[in-house]
Order: sequence, then structure tokens, then C-alpha cells
Amino acid sequence: MNTLVINCGSSSVKYALFDAHESVLLQGKRERLSANEGKSHQDALNELFKELEAFDISAIGHRVVHGGDAFRAPTPIDVDVISAIERWCPAAPMHNPYALMAIQDAQSRFPDLPNVAVFDTAFHARMPRRASTYAIDHDVAQKHDIRRFGFHGISHEYAAGVAAGFLQRPLDSLRLVTLHLGNGASACAVEYGRSAETSMGNTPLEGLVMGTRSGDVDAGVLLGLCQSGGYSIEELNTLLNRNSGLKGLSGISNDLRDIEEAAAQGHDRAQLAINVFAHRARKYVGAYAAAMGGIDAIVFTGGIGENSASMRERILQRLEFLGVQLDLDRNRRSQIAKDEEYAVISEPHSRVDVIVVKTNEERMIARETQRVVGTETPSDVPSIPIAVSARHCHLTQETFEKLFGAGAEPTMDKPLVQPGQFACKERVNLIGPRNRIDGVRVLGPLRSVDQVEVARTDEFRLGVDAPVRDSGKVSGSAPITLEGPAGTVKLKEGLICARRHIHMHPDDATQFGVNDKDEVSVSILDGERSLIFGDVLVRVKDSYVLEMHIDTDEANAAELGRGASGGLSVNDIDSDGGVKQLGKGAYQKKEKTV
Repeated sequence: MNTLVINCGSSSVKYALFDAHESVLLQGKRERLSANEGKSHQDALNELFKELEAFDISAIGHRVVHGGDAFRAPTPIDVDVISAIERWCPAAPMHNPYALMAIQDAQSRFPDLPNVAVFDTAFHARMPRRASTYAIDHDVAQKHDIRRFGFHGISHEYAAGVAAGFLQRPLDSLRLVTLHLGNGASACAVEYGRSAETSMGNTPLEGLVMGTRSGDVDAGVLLGLCQSGGYSIEELNTLLNRNSGLKGLSGISNDLRDIEEAAAQGHDRAQLAINVFAHRARKYVGAYAAAMGGIDAIVFTGGIGENSASMRERILQRLEFLGVQLDLDRNRRSQIAKDEEYAVISEPHSRVDVIVVKTNEERMIARETQRVVGTETPSDVPSIPIAVSARHCHLTQETFEKLFGAGAEPTMDKPLVQPGQFACKERVNLIGPRNRIDGVRVLGPLRSVDQVEVARTDEFRLGVDAPVRDSGKVSGSAPITLEGPAGTVKLKEGLICARRHIHMHPDDATQFGVNDKDEVSVSILDGERSLIFGDVLVRVKDSYVLEMHIDTDEANAAELGRGASGGLSVNDIDSDGGVKQLGKGAYQKKEKTV
């Protein structure tokens, strides 16, 4: 199966042809595409398809920048998908129209081949609401689909995965800031494998300084230009999308190479453009480190991120307080070898690693396209029992004794389904800044780290902001005070909203065709309301019994009672090194039928 990938950017067309083993058969790039440069995107596509005449093609994958909230997975392209992409053209005027051009050209040339859209917005689709919500009238936002979608998701995810491979740590244990810097530019806070915040917003116009796009601008300035500056909507669109950014600041070009050359010759506006670009990126790095409560690595990718040593150096200046120690020599000679994916440019003793990654969106798109085209729907897959976990605590020996007295041991009240786990007779009170919740069950046996699990409703009642976390990953989580009959313990961290998950024995995992740390979606079969739970973590262990755990809020949403069960559909973040080494996409596969 040879898969062609077409990646139409705002000023370029990149393409690659992969065989079934992801070996590259053909690849190329056409840059500086614009009316001013004398070559269009259509010209580049014509040249591309001429090159392909000697090759067999089985499927075509397309990068599509804006899918809104309708697409969270790679999707076979039909008339409805084309219509949806067209709908988001006004929000991505420098991207979606070119993607549509490539899609329609490919369909006309190869009418019998499957075409698949892989969306830049998918990686950011699960950002927390506090990051994706704009502070405008709620009803207006709902009516007009106004929220932060984020873009460059394919690149951010790939770069994060490569960085995790270098660090030899699971991606879901890392806090990274990825910087995709090119004619389009964006930053992303990748917290424990997920996009927690990103600089681009409802459109690709927000955030960092870009080639011709402004990035962040006071909305009041735009209102003023419309009201008293004589700008029409179309003129404003042209100003912000095509005549701003590096081009507008420098008055020279949207290409950093031209601007750096002029700046070296003393051109004042070129120097200003470089400084504004670097300052904005540095500001986002610091903000995202604060938002995540720390940072393990900064990752540069994209045309500027990979190739401009001077820009990387400027961005990293004054970040020593975060633990960043740049190796100037490594940075200046950091050409990534042809067969390598990354180069490290930080000092060996730097607390925060700095990594330059050669982005490979085309490889990811090919992988997703092959998966969509080749997905088969297995049969005879059993349902999954669902258990509802009310708020509860897992405590250490030290904390337990402070709450219940020296030498105290947990007393079993009743066993739980998972072998060796039990509900204790002991209970504690949770005390938050706003309120308290009394009589919260302690679960046994005692653990090596304190962990208190609540639902969202409990969180608001207590007045705390508890992050959604995998069990055991409490670093940087919310504080909470525990009150017991023998004393009080103030935990600096440990309060979480537990991520929904499924316990599986290895035999169950084999039957379902999943691995430890895979993500799946589960559709409710028995509830009063039909519902699909996404982002469900699979946990595989010899001692586990098949059972899905959700909290009370989630159960209430589906009106679940005792004996409820669900059916499985698989996402493709996996545990076998794919997402860690190659940045596999967080996209939902075709559902498995039950």
C-alpha cells in the first residue's frame, strides 16, 4: 500500500509517498508560493502529480488545518467532509482553501482512490475547558462556535513524541513546551501527553508572531480600525492575515532568512521584527511553564525552529530561572543529520532539556491514512462492566497514622472487585477553601503516595481546582486538608479528578486488541441515555479483573445504575513506543462493534 501525503501550508506544498513500511519513495517541497512570487499552490500541485506518474498509489492523506469540533479523528473524505472543511475556510483562510484545492484535484485525478483528512485541530480537542473557553457571552460563544481550537497539532504531537523518546521517559510523565516556528507559528503546553494549552485560538491568527499573520492584537484596536479607520472586514482580514507579522513589522519579507540578512546590515525594522518575534515566543514559554507547574523540556520544530540558531538563542535568553542552560556551540552547529530526528542543544547539566526536532507531519499523516483505510472491524468483542467510584482517599502509612493515631492500621469493611483492594471502615473529612465534605471513604491497602479522588461537583463544592490525572500521578495536583479523629493533615498536592480508566487482565487486553496505556472510547449500552466516554485509559496487569471505573458525575450524566456495561472503540495513542517515539496521533479509530 503506497500512501501519498499532501500537506498544503499557507506558503508551501510538501508531499511524500510512503510504502506500507513507511519508507519514503518520493518526497519534495515547493516553497514561497504566492501571487507575488509568481508560483501558485495549483502550480505546485501540477508539478507534484507529474512527478507521481511513475508510481502506484493506494490512498491519499491530506493535512487539513481546521476541522472545528466536528472532527477529532482522521476521516475518509466524502461530500459531507468537504462541506465541513469549506465551512471553516473563513476561520483558516490561508490553509483550508488550499487543502480543499488539493483534495478536489486529487479526487479528480484519482477518482477510485480513498482520500483521508487528518486534522491539525485534533490534538488540541481535549484541552481543559479553562484553556479552550473565551471570556465572552456564553450564549454568543455557543451559537457561533467560538472557542480555542488550536492548530499545528500534528507537528506538536510528533515533536513531543520524539522528545519523549530522547528523554527515555513516557510522554505521559512529561511537561513540555513545543514551539512550531515557521511562516505559521504556535506554542503548545504538552502536559502529560496532552495539549493543555496552545497559542493559536479559534483561528490560526491568534498567538505568536508569524510570517504574515499578526498573532495577538488587542481586540479594541481592531474595533477602532473598523469604526474610525475606514477598514472594511475584507481589508482587515488582509491586514491581519497577509500584511502583518514579520512582513508587516519589517517591511521586507515574511521570510526570516531575508529579515535576518537585512538586520545584520543594520535595518532597524528588520531588527525590531526579530526582537518582537523572539519576545512573544519567550513570553509563551514562561506562561506555559507556570500553567503546568514546571517544565521538563523545550522543543523547537518547524522551518524557523529547526534552522535558525540565532532565533532559538534569542528566545531562550533570560529563561535560566526555569533551569534552561543553552549550549551555544551545540545550538550553532545543530544541523540534524539526514537519518536523525532531533538534536539536543542544551548543556548536559541543564535542568530543562532543549531539543530541536525535525518535524515529520507527512509520516504521521501517512500512518493515520493507512490506519483508516486498513481498519477492520472485529466481531465477538464482549462488553465491559462499569463501576462507579464515589469520592475516596488512598493514604500513606504516615498520613493514616496522623489521622487515626500512632500504630493505626486500616480496617476492612468490604472487598472490592480488584483483587487485594478493599473499602475501609475509616473515613476522613475533606476541607477546602470554600466548604467541606465529611465522611469520605478510605480505600486499602495503604499506598506510597497520598491521593484523594473527587468528582467535578465535589471540586466546586470544596472550592478547589483539581486536575484530571491518571492514578498515582499527583505531582503538581491540588492541595487539600484531611481531617481525622486523631489529627489533621494538610496535603500540598494529591487532590485529583481521576481519569476514567479500565482495568484489564492480559487475556482481556488480547481479546480486545489493546495494550497497557492505550486510550479507548466506551459507548454505554445499558444507561437511560446513550453516551460515549472518550479518552478512557487502559490499564493492564496480571492481577486485574475487567472493569471500567468512572466517577459519580460521569455516571449521573449517563443515568447508569448497577450492572451497567459498555462497548469498546479504540483510539490510537498506544503504549508500544508509537506515541513516545514517533508522536502517534490522538485520533479515534473506527469503532469496534459489540
